[in-house]
Amino acid sequence: MIKIKSIIASIMLVFTLTQCNSQTKKTTTMETTNTTQTATKEIIVDVRSVEEWNEDGHADCSVNYPLDQFASKIEELKKYDKVILVCRSGNRAGIAKGQLQSAGYTKEIENLGPWQNVTCKTK
Repeated sequence: MIKIKSIIASIMLVFTLTQCNSQTKKTTTMETTNTTQTATKEIIVDVRSVEEWNEDGHADCSVNYPLDQFASKIEELKKYDKVILVCRSGNRAGIAKGQLQSAGYTKEIENLGPWQNVTCKTK
């Protein structure tokens, strides 16, 4: 009987510690999320050509760094916490993502695909 009580007490202790640890992680995650939401510096980069940007339209909140000039902009992009990439279909944005990663950019990169997927946030 004492062994059973001891086993039950051990299980309860492990369960309690697991719950406390889980709650601590959730709190930390929420704090991190809140901090990230207010402090994230992001940029939306359209890697299509200047002609496509001008003639086919673009999102007003994006910048145009054509893929053939993209490598020269990577140091500037390293200042951002998140880089969102777009083009016509997502293919060139994927190439740009690879270039960023190869250059040592370790923060968040998102390939949003076509530029029409961009939703500009109003301030």
